[in-house]
Amino acid sequence: MSQEETFVHQTAVIDSGVTLGRGVKIWHFSHVLKGSSVGDGTSVGQNVVVGPGVTVGRGCKIQNNVSVYEGVTLEDDVFCGPSMVFTNVHNPRAFIRRMSEARPTRVLRGASIGANATVVCGHTLGRYCFIAAGAVVAADVPDYALMMGVPARRKGWVCRCGVRLPAGKKAVCPECGLKYHLDEGGLLRPDDAVDDAVDNGRE
Repeated sequence: MSQEETFVHQTAVIDSGVTLGRGVKIWHFSHVLKGSSVGDGTSVGQNVVVGPGVTVGRGCKIQNNVSVYEGVTLEDDVFCGPSMVFTNVHNPRAFIRRMSEARPTRVLRGASIGANATVVCGHTLGRYCFIAAGAVVAADVPDYALMMGVPARRKGWVCRCGVRLPAGKKAVCPECGLKYHLDEGGLLRPDDAVDDAVDNGRE
């Protein structure tokens, strides 16, 4: 099977009205519901549910036992670790239907969410942020932030390549050499325009 081929395991269910990009892989017992789209090169692991009406970007990895509910949007290159959880209703009751009150969640480009983490609905996870395993995200997350704990709090910054950066107003990634600085608001910014570099050779 070439990288360009789309693979759907025989036990997976793909509803009508679903768009699958080139090289998508859908593994055992997963279900992509109507109106959803999955971008080129994305891998959907075992026992995953996507949708309905969900957009998953290119190059994402959704690991086993994850449900990407209606209202969740994953941009390109997002990693969802095994058994992490998205919610979509803030105050659910079994006996009250509140799907019309679902709060949208956006996971921006390059973000990673660790195994067994929970993302409470209605928030945005910034570009290339890193959510530690088991963390509970209950607020917006800045770009490049390393979030840990319950509730999740920022414990540092990470490079676009996923390596933790040394503390200070300026930092150089010890792994890939990219340079960063803190802006006037205390948020991390790359010294160079690196956000589009991931697209090199992809078109």
